[in-house]
Amino acid sequence: MSGVRPSAAAGRPRLAVVGVGLMGGSLAAALRRAAFAARIVGVDEDPRPLEEARARGLIDGAQDLEAAVAEADLVVLATPLGVLPDLLARLSRCLPAAAVVTDMGSAKGPVAQTAQALGLDRFVPGHPMAGGECSGPGAARDDLFAGRSVILTPTQETDPAAVQVVRRMWEAAGAQVILADAAVHDRLVAYTSHLPHLLAFACAELLAEQGPAGALAPFVGAGLKDFLRIAGSDPRMWRDICAANAGFLAPALAAYAERLAAYGERLARGDYEGLMDHFANARAFRAVLMKGSDNGES
Repeated sequence: MSGVRPSAAAGRPRLAVVGVGLMGGSLAAALRRAAFAARIVGVDEDPRPLEEARARGLIDGAQDLEAAVAEADLVVLATPLGVLPDLLARLSRCLPAAAVVTDMGSAKGPVAQTAQALGLDRFVPGHPMAGGECSGPGAARDDLFAGRSVILTPTQETDPAAVQVVRRMWEAAGAQVILADAAVHDRLVAYTSHLPHLLAFACAELLAEQGPAGALAPFVGAGLKDFLRIAGSDPRMWRDICAANAGFLAPALAAYAERLAAYGERLARGDYEGLMDHFANARAFRAVLMKGSDNGES
């Protein structure tokens, strides 16, 4: 099906952003700068971020979901993964026939399956590889997605014209769009994004057992600060991510535990040359990886 509205396909679409925190607010700011949308309406259950987003000029106005969607050509769901199934169900009952929907969640398989079951063939699953540990529209910035990758994972049922609308939106925000299979995406981000966040949370928990923060603070260097930055992320958001991608994240955690155990065995044997080989291999791979990736937190 390819009945995308003319204003969305060729002109300036009317945009509804559901969730105007860091991600939704930053997208609104980027699209405002690019003059991409004819109108940007915010939707949020909490009126406070809507008021702040409007005061900062991120959105033109605020409406409830049904009213905003009724007038929208393009709907962006910038909400936690845990609420997406209910949101998609509501959209399936009120979405205009030719409107396009996309999301920003970091696990794609479950969301795509829900949309398919609801018959939302103009839903384009998406995941911007950008973010930050701060939240709310006050943290939004119009360059958050500049030069970052955005992964789109359309299914065979997804309307190709809808994919093009979402691609143009992200390109207007300065992002680089990549198409991928949902399962491939979820497996890879389990290692590149989800696992590092869990490691940072675990490290912070372990440190808390070593003494009060005030006693530890003089011993904290730049390396630990860099590592623990993402442990400042929203715990509820990461609970939802773990639930959505548990099938790939659990094996990633197990593989990491095995690698740490191998390091521990070398320590116990006094095999420091073997440890150095691990470190050298890791350093060499990191150098290659960093040349091809300049993505922010996701």
